[in-house]
Amino acid sequence: MDAQKEALQRIISTLANKNDEIQNFIDTLSHTLKGVQANSSNVIAELDEEFDGLYSILDEMKESMTNSIKQEQAHKSQELQNQLSQCSNALENSEELLEFAARSLDIKDPEEFSKAARQIKDRVTMASAFRISLKPKVSDNMTHLMVDFSQERQMLQALKFLPVPKAPEIDPVECLVADNAVTIVWRMPEEDNKIDHFVLEYRKTNFDGLPRVKDETCWELIDYIKGTEYTLSGLKFDSKYMNFRVRACNKAVAGEYSDPMTLETKALVFSLDNTSSHLNLKVEDSYVEWDPTGGKGQENKIKGKENKGSGQITVLKNNTSGTPSPKRTSISSRSPSIRGSRDRFTGESYTVLGDTAIESGQHYWEVRAQKDCKSYSVGVAYKNLGKFDQLGKTNTSWCIHVNNWLQTTFAAKHNNKAKALDMTVPDRIGVYCDFDGGQLSFYNASSKQLLYTFKTKFTQPLLPGFMVWCGGLALSTGLQVPSAVKMLQKSENGLSGSATSLTNVTQ
Repeated sequence: MDAQKEALQRIISTLANKNDEIQNFIDTLSHTLKGVQANSSNVIAELDEEFDGLYSILDEMKESMTNSIKQEQAHKSQELQNQLSQCSNALENSEELLEFAARSLDIKDPEEFSKAARQIKDRVTMASAFRISLKPKVSDNMTHLMVDFSQERQMLQALKFLPVPKAPEIDPVECLVADNAVTIVWRMPEEDNKIDHFVLEYRKTNFDGLPRVKDETCWELIDYIKGTEYTLSGLKFDSKYMNFRVRACNKAVAGEYSDPMTLETKALVFSLDNTSSHLNLKVEDSYVEWDPTGGKGQENKIKGKENKGSGQITVLKNNTSGTPSPKRTSISSRSPSIRGSRDRFTGESYTVLGDTAIESGQHYWEVRAQKDCKSYSVGVAYKNLGKFDQLGKTNTSWCIHVNNWLQTTFAAKHNNKAKALDMTVPDRIGVYCDFDGGQLSFYNASSKQLLYTFKTKFTQPLLPGFMVWCGGLALSTGLQVPSAVKMLQKSENGLSGSATSLTNVTQ
C-alpha cells in the first residue's frame, strides 16, 4: 500500500510538473502570437513609410527636373525671340532703304541725284542689316535634358526585404565578471556588413541554466552598441546569477537572440547576529549602535527597530562576483546561520559577530569608521570565542584595532599580542580572508595598500567580528575580491607580517 502511494505521488508530481511546463509553453505561444500580430502591423507601417519616402523623393526629383527643362525652354525662347525681333527690324529698314534707292534712280537733276546717292551710301553704312548675326544664338536641341532611368528602374525592381541578421554567439571564455562589473563579448557566425548595431539584454536570477519563462524579472536593455563587447559596471549582485543575450540589428530589422548566457556571481553576504551581541550595542540585521546607557531595556527589544544613532554598522549587500572567467557552474548555498547558537557578549567585550560562517574560499568585505568613533576592531573569530573575550586577545580571534581615545594607535592583534602599524588609519578598511590558504589581510580599501597580513591555519569555521565603542562603523558585504587585492596577494605572499611576528604586548 505504501509503495503504491509513493508511486502514485511520483506520478502526480510528474503530471503536475508536465502540466506546468505545458501551461508555460501555452503562455509562450500566446505571447508569440500577439507579437506576430503586433510586429506585422509595425512592419507594414514601416513599409508604407519607406515607400512614401521613395515617392516623395521621386516627386521632388521630377519637379526639379521639370523646372530645369522649363527654365531652359524659357531661356532659349527668349534668346530666339530677341534675335527674331532684331532681324525683323533690320529687314524692315533694309526694305525701306531699297525702295528709296530704287526711286533715286529716277531723279533727273544731277545735284539732287548726287545728294540722294550720298544719303543712300550713308544709310547703307549704318544699316542694322549689315551688323546683325544671321546665325541663331541657341539651337532647338533639348537632348541634354533627357533622362534614362533604366538602371534606377532595375535597382527599384530589385528591391527586397533586408536579410535578417543571424544570431550572435556569446564567447564564455572572453566574458569577465570582476570588480562589480560584467564584460560580455560576442561575435557573429559570419561577416555581415549590413549590421548597424547590437542590443544587449540582461536580468538577474537565482536559477542556473536557461532563462525561465515565468517568475523572472524583466529584461533590462542596452541599445545601439556599435562594437562586439560591452561592460556593465557599478552592478549590485543581489542574485546568484545573471542572464545575458544579444542580437544584431541592421537598418530595418533586429535578428534573433543569441543563446542566453548565465554567469555566476559569487560573494559573501552576511548580516549581524543580534542574538549574541553585547547589550551596550543596539543591533538588527543591518546595523548596530553604541548605547551608553548600558543596554537598559534591550533584553526585550532584541529585534525591535530603534532609530539609527550616530554610531552604527550598516550592512550594504552588493553580492558581487570575483570569478575572472565565469562558467555555468553551480554556486554553493549560503552557510547556515549561527543565530541563537552562543551566549551574548558581556563585560568589556563590546562585540558583534556576523551571522554566516566562513568555511572555505576567498572572501572580502569593507568597513568604514565614523569620524567620531573612539575605538573599534575589525577581524574574524572562531565560533567558540568566549562571551568575555575581546577580539585579538585570544588565540581564536584576529583583528586590527584602532584607538582614537586621547591619542591614535593602530595595531594588528592576535592572542593578546599586538603589532603596531606605522601608517595612517584609512577611511575604509578592506578585509580579505582566504580560509583555505590560512590568510587574513587588511587593506586600505581606497588605495588597496596592504596594512597587515596574518598567516595561520584555520581549523574551525570563521565569523566576521566587530568591536565598537563610542562611535560607529559602516559595513559593506557582498563584495567581490577586488582584482587589485588578488594581484597584491600574489606579489605580497610571503613578504608581509604574520601572527608569529607579533610581540608580546599586554593590551
